[in-house]
Amino acid sequence: MIEVPEQQSAPADAAPAATALLAPGQGAQRPGQLAPWLELPGVLERLGEWSEAAGLDLVAAGTTWTAEQILPTEVAQPLVVATSLLVGRELMRTATPARLAGHSVGEWAAAALAGVLDDATALRLVAARGRAMAACCAGGGSGMSVVLGGEPAEVEEAVLRAGLVPANRNGAGQLVVGGTVEALEALEQDRPAGAVVKRLPVAGAFHTPAMAAAVPVLRAATEGVAAADPVLPLLSNADGEVVASGPEVLRRLVAQVAGPVRWDLCTTTLAGAGTTTFVELPPAGALSGLARRALPDVRVLAVRGPEDLPAAAQLLGAG
Repeated sequence: MIEVPEQQSAPADAAPAATALLAPGQGAQRPGQLAPWLELPGVLERLGEWSEAAGLDLVAAGTTWTAEQILPTEVAQPLVVATSLLVGRELMRTATPARLAGHSVGEWAAAALAGVLDDATALRLVAARGRAMAACCAGGGSGMSVVLGGEPAEVEEAVLRAGLVPANRNGAGQLVVGGTVEALEALEQDRPAGAVVKRLPVAGAFHTPAMAAAVPVLRAATEGVAAADPVLPLLSNADGEVVASGPEVLRRLVAQVAGPVRWDLCTTTLAGAGTTTFVELPPAGALSGLARRALPDVRVLAVRGPEDLPAAAQLLGAG
């Protein structure tokens, strides 16, 4: 979960070393996010196949459903991944990024674009992930807050005092924490100096031990799934490192449900590799905002609609 609103053609064998394609996570969804893309050739057919795999009418969810209807975890996760995958496939017809990364459930989209999973399998597993995480949230009692700013050491101390767990270390002065509602209220009362604490509209404490029961459920759903080795460098949320083994990517994706997202380390890896150009897939904005704040000198494009594809391809090709 991220709280940062925002805002070409390279051949596959000559991807510039300075580009990264990013896939956002849950919380990025917005009503009508698929509508601009439906007129592209083959899109409706592809979404029909993915809807069957996910057990969710993605076209309806992405065009006519309200913000309240797409908020539940079991809807938001496959909808976000389907949108990123759809646009990622369109973009990668003519442009090839040097590296791929996705935030939280967005890592599933990045893994599919890297060739680890076929698209339908990725959507099936993401839907299973969403349902399993939603089940962990049944009955309420837990949630998440974002902490913006403040002295890092003081923020960490306040989080620990409140009994909360760092869930998303997003970098750029942003930390998302999870735990019980009482612990979240304690942090609000004991707010670190210079920090803003804001409750997030989520059903539970994602990426914390509160999601532990979802891990074996998702692991069972992956049984028999053949995970291919990535054909493009793919960063892991676990430690920001590039993972070259398909089975290891899948193992990390399963464990990620109850473990922290280290987007800060992904950013560090990309910066260390000399990445100067970031293109964020829709529903875009959050990761673009983080990139701009963490790395002010990089080029960033948040893809909003089909009209942005030529500029995105040009950026990926420019390096």
